[in-house]
Amino acid sequence: MTADDVSTALKAQILAEALPYIRRFHDKTIIVKYGGNAMTEPALKAGFARDVVMLKLVGMNPVIVHGGGPQIGDLLQKMDIKSEFRQGMRVTDERVMNVVEMVLGELNQEIVGLINQHGGKAVGLTGQDGAFIRARRMLLKPENGSGAPVDIGFVGEIEHIDPEIIQLLDSRDFIPVVAPIGVGAAGEAYNINADLVAGKLAETLQAEKLVLMTNTVGVLDKKGNLITGLTASEIDRLFADGTISGGMLPKIGSALDAVKNGVASSHVIDGRVEHALLLEILTNEGVGTMIRADDASQRRAA
Repeated sequence: MTADDVSTALKAQILAEALPYIRRFHDKTIIVKYGGNAMTEPALKAGFARDVVMLKLVGMNPVIVHGGGPQIGDLLQKMDIKSEFRQGMRVTDERVMNVVEMVLGELNQEIVGLINQHGGKAVGLTGQDGAFIRARRMLLKPENGSGAPVDIGFVGEIEHIDPEIIQLLDSRDFIPVVAPIGVGAAGEAYNINADLVAGKLAETLQAEKLVLMTNTVGVLDKKGNLITGLTASEIDRLFADGTISGGMLPKIGSALDAVKNGVASSHVIDGRVEHALLLEILTNEGVGTMIRADDASQRRAA
């Protein structure tokens, strides 16, 4: 269905439904982790850029954090560099880090360009700019439970985020687009999981929302049904019984930490759905799973 197929009355109803959300979230910060199919399919990429511009134009402050894992893997394969993973993390030596920086830089420029083409004012950043994301080398726990920590190279964990540069850009009506690269004490670059960067940035900025775009419909129960609303304690139980596992662990862990540390709500949405970002933020039903702290209402209505 296209916009031309929607009746005038329905269009008016949709706009009216969005009004309370526009009022409620005016001048609020929305952190969006951008990834999955929404980052690779041309129509979805263009739709995402338009949606981000619309959020800015109605008075919200979107901040985009993007990943690039599949694109990094593709280029490594073309360069005949083997991808090695330990506990779900890419082992990153100096050659791999060079590829990471190259790919994330190109993706960052592409996203900035798309947003600007659709009327926004986007600025691309990495955590190295102004050293605003301070990181240290991540050491994994030994897989057998004993022995020395496992060093996987230039993979970082966040020590500190300085919010000043993001706040300055927001205040001048720019849209920050952040590549997840941090900087160490000696100036070395670290590749950081984009979900973790988005979550920590949401905490640091005390954002209204953290939105994680994925290739799933949201958090599913053991029968495969979508769970539309969850509290922090309910998430903990889903971790414990194995309902949430695999690649969803860092995403949901990041979303959970955010709401436990002051972010009003986290959302896991399906980036394969056109205008998923607008539907989740500006409608009653939404299109994914909303996560809130235990003392917060699960009600979507403004």
